[in-house]
Formats: sequence, structure tokens, C-alpha cells
Amino acid sequence: MPTALITGITGQDGSYLAELLLDKGYEVHGLIRRSSSFNTQRINHIYKDPHSKSGSKLHLHYGDVTDMGSLLDLIYNVCPNEIYHLAAQSHVRVSFDLPEYTGDVTALGTIRILEAVRKSGITTRFYQASSSEMFGAASPPQNESTPFMPQSPYAAAKVYAYWLTRNYRMGYKIFASNGMLFNHESPRRGETFVTRKITRALAAIKSKKENILFLGNLEARRDWGYAPDYVAAMWKMLQADIPDDFVIGTGEAHSVSEFLDESFGYLNMDWHNHVKIDPKYYRPNEVDFLQADPSKAHRVLDWEPRVFFKDLVRIMVDADLELIGLESPGEGAKIIEKHHGLWHRWNSQVVSMD
Repeated sequence: MPTALITGITGQDGSYLAELLLDKGYEVHGLIRRSSSFNTQRINHIYKDPHSKSGSKLHLHYGDVTDMGSLLDLIYNVCPNEIYHLAAQSHVRVSFDLPEYTGDVTALGTIRILEAVRKSGITTRFYQASSSEMFGAASPPQNESTPFMPQSPYAAAKVYAYWLTRNYRMGYKIFASNGMLFNHESPRRGETFVTRKITRALAAIKSKKENILFLGNLEARRDWGYAPDYVAAMWKMLQADIPDDFVIGTGEAHSVSEFLDESFGYLNMDWHNHVKIDPKYYRPNEVDFLQADPSKAHRVLDWEPRVFFKDLVRIMVDADLELIGLESPGEGAKIIEKHHGLWHRWNSQVVSMD
């Protein structure tokens, strides 16, 4: 049975990745931070379901990417075949307020794990969660050859982690790959990220619990995809014959105002009646336009996105309407049902441990 270790398992990507790997027959270990409150909501349906066969194959370990000792012990004792490093301070706007903390977790956290792999002497495959934010001010579309022009402490930390991953690949022959994932969303997206902020507010406005949504730059353009598609790309990177770096995205870009058009329009509402601009949500350095060129991933990994912008928005709006107790139009459920058929087709692929 292959074994995987996921840092950041309680996040959006970590939870979907855990599901994917468990469906493939992996034993999955997850690193979680100890806190005074439970933060496992996204994986409770796996971990706490007494009827779930997957639950017995999921093991959670307390630790932190700022603690080298705990990482070394965990990696040596678990001896995973694959490590997916997803843990980070991942909110771009917050990184301007907490630049030192962002660097410690997002940049140095990566080198601590790579050092733990090196010092433990285990043979494993390592995935580093790189980010489209590394491209920053570079002209779109962005691919693996586009120069990095980071515009935030978060992006700069991710650039550091990217180059360290490449250095350990070249210098120590560790199978280490960078996934430069463009924005990817889902109903499990954190509530402070703009897409989820919009769909949550829309549900609250629809239920008449709120009336105004405050946002920042509405003209920022992003390449938005569906998170379950993107964790499949992570897995494919670690099944490749050789380690490499890949851009993952849909190849389409849409503005925040377009996201508002699509989400409010889905419920026949006009967002102009409810949205106000608040300058506090602007970044000191804005990133205007990110759009992926994922042709290398299509060619080398045989990966492509299954859910695009319009369907993604409907999935998220339906989920937040139902979360607040309202009936949804139901288009999102149909899209997910269709997507799950493709998901299981992916899962039928043979797991390579070579």
C-alpha cells in the first residue's frame, strides 16, 4: 500500500487530495497544527465516519512546519512514498500585514521539509505547492518559461520555496516537483478569499441577512479553476518518470466583476445594488492579470481541467445557498455529478511506485 504525507491537509486542497489518495488505496498521513479549537471540518467526513473504510487509512499528526524536529521525526517514522507540501500562510493580502510570519511558514517551512527528507535518508517523491502569484507583474499568458515578478511577501516566499525545491532536486537528486497552480476554488475555499467571499455574501443577501458586500479591485483578472481538478494534477506530477515543474490552470481569465456578473446573474440579481468598494481591500502592489498556459501539463501529464468558469461559479453559489438553508437552482449538483464520473476515471489509473 503506498503511503502519502500531506502538510496542510485541513485546507481546501489538502482535503480534496486526501479524498483522491484514499480512493486510490493510499494510506494517508496528515500534518495538522495543534490549536485550542478544532480545525478539521474539511476532513471530518472521512476521519469521523465509522462506516468509512477510508477513515482507517487516514492518520493525523500534530506538528508544525516551523518546527524542524517534529518534521524530521514524522518523515523518518512514516517514511512516505510521496510528500505533498501544501501548508502555507496562503492569503496574499494578509502577507503584507504579516510578512515575517509568511516568510517563516511559506518559505522556510519548505526548506525544513526538504532538509528533513535529506537528513532522514528516505526515498520519497516531493510535491511543492508553488503559485501563480510568483508571476506577479509578468505579461500573460504565463507558462514555465515566464520570469517571476512577485508583487507580495507571499509571492516572494513562494519564489524562494520554488528555487529551493529545484536546488534539492538538482543537488541531492530528490524527486521534487513544483506545481505552479493558478487560482482554484470550490465550496471548501477559505471564506476570506474573494470568490468564496462573494458567494457567501450572495447567499446572505438572498436570505435578507445582509445587503452590502465590500470588495477591493474589481478589475483584477484571474485564471479560476476547480480545486478537485488541480489536486489530480498534483498526483500526476508525482507519478511522472522524472521530476519537473508545471503550470496548472484553465487557460482562461476573468475579472472579479465578471465573477460578480456570473454569480449574481445566476440568481437573477444585480450586484451593482449590493457591492461597494472599500480601499482597505486593495493590495499595496496589485497583480492585474494572471492567465495560465498549461500546455506542458496537457502534453506531459495528460492533464486537463474538467470544470471551467461558469460551472465553477454555479457549484459555489449552490453550495453556499444550501449551507445557509436556502434552496439552490441545482445546476451545481449536476455539474459535480458529471465531474465525479471523470474523477473516478482518473482514480482507476494505476499507482506507480517506481
